[in-house]
Amino acid sequence: MNTTNKTMKMNKTATKLKPGMTLIEITVVILVLLTLIAVLFIGANIYKRGADRAACILNQRNIQQAVRADQNLNNKGSSAALSAAIICGPGLYLEVEPKCPSDKTTLYAWVSTIPDIGALAAPCGLLATYTDHVPQSVDGW
Repeated sequence: MNTTNKTMKMNKTATKLKPGMTLIEITVVILVLLTLIAVLFIGANIYKRGADRAACILNQRNIQQAVRADQNLNNKGSSAALSAAIICGPGLYLEVEPKCPSDKTTLYAWVSTIPDIGALAAPCGLLATYTDHVPQSVDGW
Protein backbone atom coordinates (compact mmCIF):
# COMPACT_ATOMS: atom_id res chain seq x y z
CA MET A 1 0.00 0.00 0.00
CA ASN A 2 2.85 2.34 0.60
CA THR A 3 3.96 2.10 -3.02
CA THR A 4 0.55 3.03 -4.35
CA ASN A 5 0.31 6.12 -2.18
CA LYS A 6 3.74 7.30 -3.28
CA THR A 7 2.90 7.01 -6.95
CA MET A 8 -0.42 8.73 -6.50
CA LYS A 9 1.23 11.60 -4.73
CA MET A 10 3.81 11.90 -7.49
CA ASN A 11 1.14 11.97 -10.14
CA LYS A 12 -0.83 14.62 -8.30
CA THR A 13 2.14 16.92 -7.93
CA ALA A 14 3.34 16.27 -11.46
CA THR A 15 0.02 17.27 -13.01
CA LYS A 16 -0.62 20.25 -10.73
CA LEU A 17 -0.10 23.53 -12.73
CA LYS A 18 1.37 26.59 -11.10
CA PRO A 19 -0.07 29.99 -12.09
CA GLY A 20 2.21 32.56 -13.72
CA MET A 21 4.36 33.09 -16.77
CA THR A 22 7.76 31.77 -17.64
CA LEU A 23 10.74 34.05 -18.08
CA ILE A 24 10.71 33.47 -21.85
CA GLU A 25 7.05 34.51 -22.13
CA ILE A 26 7.66 37.69 -20.15
CA THR A 27 10.69 38.51 -22.33
CA VAL A 28 8.66 38.04 -25.52
CA VAL A 29 5.87 40.30 -24.22
CA ILE A 30 8.38 43.02 -23.28
CA LEU A 31 10.07 42.80 -26.70
CA VAL A 32 6.72 43.12 -28.50
CA LEU A 33 5.75 46.15 -26.40
CA LEU A 34 9.12 47.84 -26.97
CA THR A 35 8.82 47.25 -30.73
CA LEU A 36 5.35 48.81 -30.80
CA ILE A 37 6.55 51.82 -28.80
CA ALA A 38 9.51 52.31 -31.16
CA VAL A 39 7.21 52.22 -34.19
CA LEU A 40 4.93 54.76 -32.50
CA PHE A 41 7.81 57.18 -31.84
CA ILE A 42 9.15 56.86 -35.39
CA GLY A 43 5.70 57.53 -36.80
CA ALA A 44 5.15 60.52 -34.52
CA ASN A 45 8.51 62.02 -35.54
CA ILE A 46 7.71 61.67 -39.24
CA TYR A 47 4.28 63.22 -38.67
CA LYS A 48 5.83 66.17 -36.80
CA ARG A 49 8.37 66.80 -39.57
CA GLY A 50 5.60 66.82 -42.17
CA ALA A 51 3.50 69.18 -40.07
CA ASP A 52 6.48 71.53 -39.56
CA ARG A 53 7.15 71.50 -43.31
CA ALA A 54 3.54 72.39 -44.09
CA ALA A 55 3.51 75.17 -41.47
CA CYS A 56 6.77 76.61 -42.85
CA ILE A 57 5.38 76.73 -46.38
CA LEU A 58 2.20 78.32 -45.04
CA ASN A 59 4.29 80.99 -43.28
CA GLN A 60 6.11 81.72 -46.56
CA ARG A 61 2.76 82.03 -48.32
CA ASN A 62 1.45 84.45 -45.67
CA ILE A 63 4.60 86.57 -45.99
CA GLN A 64 4.23 86.55 -49.75
CA GLN A 65 0.59 87.68 -49.53
CA ALA A 66 1.52 90.46 -47.10
CA VAL A 67 4.28 91.67 -49.44
CA ARG A 68 1.90 91.68 -52.41
CA ALA A 69 -0.75 93.52 -50.34
CA ASP A 70 1.79 96.19 -49.36
CA GLN A 71 2.97 96.45 -52.95
CA ASN A 72 -0.58 96.88 -54.28
CA LEU A 73 -1.84 99.26 -51.59
CA ASN A 74 1.18 101.56 -51.80
CA ASN A 75 1.76 101.34 -55.58
CA LYS A 76 5.28 99.98 -55.17
CA GLY A 77 7.28 98.57 -58.05
CA SER A 78 9.27 95.38 -57.97
CA SER A 79 12.47 97.28 -57.18
CA ALA A 80 11.10 98.90 -53.99
CA ALA A 81 12.88 98.22 -50.74
CA LEU A 82 11.60 95.36 -48.62
CA SER A 83 12.28 94.40 -45.03
CA ALA A 84 10.52 92.61 -42.23
CA ALA A 85 9.90 95.95 -40.48
CA ILE A 86 7.67 97.11 -43.37
CA ILE A 87 5.51 93.96 -43.27
CA CYS A 88 5.63 92.68 -39.68
CA GLY A 89 4.65 94.52 -36.54
CA PRO A 90 1.64 95.66 -34.53
CA GLY A 91 -0.97 97.09 -36.86
CA LEU A 92 0.86 95.96 -40.00
CA TYR A 93 0.14 93.04 -42.32
CA LEU A 94 1.58 90.40 -39.97
CA GLU A 95 1.45 91.04 -36.21
CA VAL A 96 4.74 89.24 -35.49
CA GLU A 97 7.56 88.14 -37.73
CA PRO A 98 7.10 84.42 -38.41
CA LYS A 99 9.71 81.86 -37.44
CA CYS A 100 10.30 78.44 -38.96
CA PRO A 101 8.33 75.91 -36.88
CA SER A 102 11.10 73.30 -37.12
CA ASP A 103 13.23 75.05 -34.49
CA LYS A 104 10.94 77.98 -33.54
CA THR A 105 13.87 80.44 -33.45
CA THR A 106 15.07 80.88 -37.03
CA LEU A 107 13.57 83.81 -38.91
CA TYR A 108 12.95 83.84 -42.63
CA ALA A 109 15.62 85.24 -44.97
CA TRP A 110 13.99 88.38 -46.41
CA VAL A 111 15.16 89.62 -49.81
CA SER A 112 16.13 93.28 -50.03
CA THR A 113 13.64 94.32 -52.74
CA ILE A 114 10.12 93.24 -53.61
CA PRO A 115 10.55 90.14 -55.80
CA ASP A 116 8.93 89.55 -59.17
CA ILE A 117 5.84 87.37 -59.27
CA GLY A 118 6.89 83.75 -58.90
CA ALA A 119 9.84 84.46 -56.59
CA LEU A 120 9.78 84.19 -52.80
CA ALA A 121 10.04 87.31 -50.67
CA ALA A 122 11.27 85.41 -47.62
CA PRO A 123 12.48 81.83 -48.05
CA CYS A 124 13.00 79.62 -45.00
CA GLY A 125 16.18 80.43 -43.10
CA LEU A 126 16.84 76.72 -42.56
CA LEU A 127 17.09 75.68 -46.21
CA ALA A 128 20.57 74.27 -45.63
CA THR A 129 19.10 71.89 -43.02
CA TYR A 130 15.58 71.31 -44.32
CA THR A 131 15.63 71.29 -48.11
CA ASP A 132 11.96 70.27 -48.26
CA HIS A 133 10.81 73.65 -46.85
CA VAL A 134 10.48 75.04 -50.36
CA PRO A 135 7.02 75.28 -51.94
CA GLN A 136 6.59 73.19 -55.08
CA SER A 137 5.24 76.11 -57.06
CA VAL A 138 5.07 79.84 -56.35
CA ASP A 139 3.70 80.84 -59.76
CA GLY A 140 0.53 82.44 -58.39
CA TRP A 141 2.28 84.11 -55.48
